Amino acid sequence: MSVSEKNALNISKVLTEALPYIRKFNNKIIVIKYGGNAMENTLLKKNFARDLVLMKTVGIHPILIHGGGPQINHELKKNKISFEFDRGVRKTKKEMIGIIQKVLDNTINKDISDLINLWGGKTSRLVGKKNSPIIAIKDKRRNLGEVGLIKAINKNKIIKSIKLGKIPVISPIGWTRNKMPMNINADFAACSVASSLKAEKIILLTDVSGVKGLNGRKISTMNFKEAKKVLRDKKNVKGGMYPKLTGAIDCLEKGVKNAHIVDGRVPHSVLIELLTDKGVGTWISR
Repeated sequence: MSVSEKNALNISKVLTEALPYIRKFNNKIIVIKYGGNAMENTLLKKNFARDLVLMKTVGIHPILIHGGGPQINHELKKNKISFEFDRGVRKTKKEMIGIIQKVLDNTINKDISDLINLWGGKTSRLVGKKNSPIIAIKDKRRNLGEVGLIKAINKNKIIKSIKLGKIPVISPIGWTRNKMPMNINADFAACSVASSLKAEKIILLTDVSGVKGLNGRKISTMNFKEAKKVLRDKKNVKGGMYPKLTGAIDCLEKGVKNAHIVDGRVPHSVLIELLTDKGVGTWISR
């Protein structure tokens, strides 16, 4: 068998394995939180954008909520503004919120949308005072500064985009009734969107292989109760993993059927998790 014949055989095997999942998730909403290394590596960015277009083409409805931690860090350092985190949430001083909003809304959101459009997809950039679906209030429970709590999600804006055949690309900046921007952790924003729409799945991209158990090894699958037990383990669930696992559990409590925490450093990780038997991350089921 020639090399080209072997390649064709491998492709046919992949398509055969993917077909049942394509049928299963046809016309279903899949919420994806995009961030970390997958947003910085040029090849990973291109592959990710193409994968979203493929999902939309076969009848799946991806909704994208993006982060932007490394890019925000760069801009804050450039402006000589120090920053720190509390359980994965960035403390946001007043002089920071304008910079954060511009990086997320004007730079990152546009770059992602442009890449998706380059592959033939259509997007709705749901950002800014008028277009953002995230209605927020200031979080006064902790001393976090201009950090918001999500009060509501305007589902109509998102559903309208889907009905127009577009991929919604949402920035995690929330807006108060007085049109003031609030910084919101992108994992929490993605989980709120998924919960409000009762999504079939939420996929949270990260920079590690998945959730680690009490023994320090990656957990491929776990149920709701097991996830809560792992969350109590302060040793393995820390930093950026805390809001991811907290958000995933909250999603499942509010009606989302499945949550996945996936290694965004793996090429095509979203498609592998969605359309194959094994996947590449941690799958938490209700």
